[in-house]
Amino acid sequence: MAFTQAEQALIREDIFRWLDELQLAGQYDFSREDLSKYTWRGQSIRLVDPQGGIWNPRDFDTTLSILTTPNGPYDDKPEDGMFVRYAYAKAEKGTNTKLKRAFVTQEPLIYFAPSTRSNRYVAHYPVYVSQDDEENREVVVALDAQFKLFADPLQLGADEREWAERTVMARVHQPLFRAKVMTAYEETCAICSLRHKQLLDAAHIIPDSHERGVALVTNGISLCKIHHAAYDGNFIGISPDYKVVVNSELLLEVDGPMLKHGIQEMHGRTLVLPKKENEWPERENLAFRFETFAA
Repeated sequence: MAFTQAEQALIREDIFRWLDELQLAGQYDFSREDLSKYTWRGQSIRLVDPQGGIWNPRDFDTTLSILTTPNGPYDDKPEDGMFVRYAYAKAEKGTNTKLKRAFVTQEPLIYFAPSTRSNRYVAHYPVYVSQDDEENREVVVALDAQFKLFADPLQLGADEREWAERTVMARVHQPLFRAKVMTAYEETCAICSLRHKQLLDAAHIIPDSHERGVALVTNGISLCKIHHAAYDGNFIGISPDYKVVVNSELLLEVDGPMLKHGIQEMHGRTLVLPKKENEWPERENLAFRFETFAA
């Protein structure tokens, strides 16, 4: 029996909550098997098609999710991290009908993009179909709710593009940024070597609010939550030669074992770096950030 429209809306919100909880617990990308484990009031609901890209659960009126497979048969094209051109299914058979209907109803859906690990995907949600291009047999998917308001999403004016790019830096790129950093550092804190991924963050060297704060692995470091907070608060710095430097005043404080073993004893340590040198923190970024710490 099909879900009512009210039930479908509740289920979508609950799926977003479920994905939030998994990511807060440290899971930064997903396999198709992972995405078959969601349940709603005891009923199992897959979040992706077992094999294809457009997932239309039988009991839903519109598409629930879309997925891009690396080297797949379709030419899905990202547009500056703000939109994705997503191809119709080649064989109609009703598959495209629910995707097109999602444009009309503006129901939120999930976009699963390829992760850095094979056969795993990062989740962007909620996303919206902002344009239905029947001539080219594709839809344009807005990766942020605010982007769907643009009259012509692929022809932005200068002011629109500047505002949208700030939004992209602040949110849209973060799932893939986290996946890249966690993979590069093998789910380990670069300072203390803690390996519990639910206690790790992908920390920016130059904050994403800064024009130089790009969401690239070379502008990131895998840090446990206490060292991330200490780095952001300038209690510790990281020099361009990858050394941990503790604030001189903090080194003199006496405040129990957490400060002593968790912070003070990290002074002078060398970061645990990724195995691939091209994924190491960019020295210029470290130097830029270290100036703020030193000041």
